[in-house]
This record gives sequence, structure tokens and C-alpha cells, in this order.
Amino acid sequence: MKIDRNFNWFKLDNAAKIYPASHSKYWSNLFRLSATLYEQVDLKVLEQAIKNTIPRFPSIAARLSEGLFWYYLRPVSEPPAIMAEYSYPLAYMTKKEMKTCAFRVIVYRKRIAVEIFHALTDGTGGMIFFKSLLAEYLELKHKIEIPCTHGILSRKEQPRHYEIEDSFLKNAAPVKETRKDTDAWKIDGTPEEDGFLNITNFQMSSDIIRDMARAKKVSVNTFLTAVLMKAILNLQFDLIQNPKKYKPVKVLIPINLRPIFGSRTLRNFALYTIPEIDPRLGDYSLDEIINIVHHKVGTYATKKNMAKMIETNVADERQLALRIVPLFIKNIVMKMVFNSVGEKKSCLSFSNLGEVRVPDEMMQYIDRIDFILGPQAQAPYNCSAYSYRGILNVTFSRDIKEARLENYFFRELQRLGVEVTVQSNQRQEVEIDVLR
Repeated sequence: MKIDRNFNWFKLDNAAKIYPASHSKYWSNLFRLSATLYEQVDLKVLEQAIKNTIPRFPSIAARLSEGLFWYYLRPVSEPPAIMAEYSYPLAYMTKKEMKTCAFRVIVYRKRIAVEIFHALTDGTGGMIFFKSLLAEYLELKHKIEIPCTHGILSRKEQPRHYEIEDSFLKNAAPVKETRKDTDAWKIDGTPEEDGFLNITNFQMSSDIIRDMARAKKVSVNTFLTAVLMKAILNLQFDLIQNPKKYKPVKVLIPINLRPIFGSRTLRNFALYTIPEIDPRLGDYSLDEIINIVHHKVGTYATKKNMAKMIETNVADERQLALRIVPLFIKNIVMKMVFNSVGEKKSCLSFSNLGEVRVPDEMMQYIDRIDFILGPQAQAPYNCSAYSYRGILNVTFSRDIKEARLENYFFRELQRLGVEVTVQSNQRQEVEIDVLR
């Protein structure tokens, strides 16, 4: 496919600008999407599928380049070599790797995975890319035709200009939102010396959780966020004996802005809201937390409020004085801001992709799909969720040895009467406590 010259390079979108600057020796801000098939992966067919797919996604199949004033993206000219699985997911990606190709394709037996540097796209854009790659692979492998539905894009078409727009700049409001906020409690633990990433996956019936959420008249995302916050609250109560040292329990919830603003961009286009409870006021029931999360999300995640928040983020980008500052100085300043503010405002983030759907022509070949976030730069946890084929998956990633939060989350599910299957990649199988 011959690519439009306008797609030869791209400025980083507004959300992406902080990611290269905040990159560190131990943190590269990746997320993983993977699919486990019912058959062994054919590497030769997958190589051709990657080659056919990447021209359709020039802003995702890209490498990080460094200019005098800003980083920017350039589409990769050759498909990346397929990699064998590491001993653990989301292994550190160096700046050198990013400058060659800022995403990976990894195969292990029946599993195809992509790991994407967050400056390229968010979870929604990444899933569109990944499902389109899977569709191309299955079409080539089984000589079938898969319709371009459920977010799958035709690999035979040219990229669209609206797919690579920076929707932040397009949808900013004329006024700003304040950035003032309180710091959240951070979960401590024993760091994994070699950077090993522990993954714990909870599987449960999506219908049961949906029914529980409907009974409370809230969304599944609100319900799960409240259960997670209840687990963090109980963990803090048990670990900290002095109530004067309690800190707020806050979970960052990403909000996909595409349906709010009518955008079809494949680049980053998400902001967040952070519901909060204050342990100094005493214990909270699950219903209380559900109510707090529901009203926080409902009142804050509106088009006008999100536009104000966008303006807060893009205002600095418009200032001439900042635009002409050399990149190495920008990196120092942005890294300082990120370290002092960036991740101190939440205990962790909880990113829910919702129901992952594919055409029936694909589903018969795909056993399961997984979505994993890397942990935060300055905190040991992150959490993701999605459902596929009636199974709701909640996945914790952590770079400390202790599985305390997973245990407390499991206890909350038990109290609700939810049957859960637990899977882990850990060196020593995670011990999940059973309520007596």
C-alpha cells in the first residue's frame, strides 16, 4: 500500500508528550494485548499479516524520533521481527528499542501478543490495531473473509486523516480546570530485584457481575472500582495502626473521550477521573463507595468538564516560550513535574476495556484475550479489566513480592458470593486466602 505523504511523521499527541520524558531505567509505560488461539501460531503467516497490517496504522506501527524541540513519531519502514516470549510480560523497553520500533509482536505457542509504548496510542486504539492484525492473520491462515466490524479496520484501505488527528487540540475548552489535588496512599512492598512483573488474573462470570451492578443501578466499571477501593481501604486499615497516618484511597479511572466528542482517532484520547474516600472518617460500606464513585464519574465525565481538563493540558503546549525551549530542557522539566505530581494522586489506575467483541468468523479461532497494564512508575500496582465470551477478567500487575492487595480483592469478591478462578505467573504460586 502506498502511503500518503502526510503520514510520514507525526507530532506526539498532547497526552503522549509526557511519556518519553518520564521514561526511566526501570519504567517504560507499556501495555499488552494478547490472544490465545486454539492452534499453534504459524510464524510465517503472522510475519505476512504484520507486513500487510502496519501500513494501515502509521501512527501505531511507529518508532520514536527525537527532534530539536519535541519528540515525534515516524512509521516503521519494515515490520518488526517477531519475538519469543520473555520470562514475564511487559519487559523493560529501552529508548534504543523505541527508536527502532515502539511496539513488539511476541509469540508463545498458541498466543500472539503486542506490547505497545503508550505514546503511540491508548487501550482503545491499541485494541483496534490488535484485532485488525488478528483478522489479517486468520484470513491468511484459514483462507476466510472476516468482516470489518467490531472495530476491525480493512488492511486494504488507506489510513484516514481523522484516525491520526490529535483530538485533544481539537476539543479544548476556553477555560482551564484546576490541577490541585491531594496525594493518595501508596502500597509498599519488597521490590522484585530483577524487575520481574507478577501478574494475577481473576476470572468470573460477566453476567453475575453485570447483574450485581444493575441491582445497585450502576455500571460494571463503577461496581468493580468500588470493590477495588474497598479492598485498598481494608488493606490500609490492617497495615497502618495510627489513624492519623491514613491517606486517601483514590483510584484513577481512564475515560475514553471518543464517544463524548465524536472522535475516531487512533491516537491517545482519554482523560481520567479519580474518586476518593478518606479513611480518617472511618470505615465505608461497599454501598457508600459505590455511591461516591457513581456520582464522581457521572458529574465529572461530561463533555464540558472534559473539555476544561483538555484545555489545562494543552495550554502550555501553545505557549511560544515553551515551544522554543530545546527538548533536553523540556525533558528535565516534564520529568520533574511527573515525579512530583504525576502518579501521586492515585493508589493505582483501573482501566476497563469493557466487552471485547469480534466477528463470529474470528471467535471460533480465539480461546481468550488478555489486557495487561504495566505498574505505575512510582507505585507497585496497576489493574485492568475486560470481558470476553461471558468471562470477566480482572488483572493485577505488580513489581513487588507481596500479593496483599490481590488477597483483599479476592476477599471482597468472596463476601459478595462471586465464584472466582485465579491464575498467576508468579515464581511461587500466589496464596489467595479463603474466608473461613
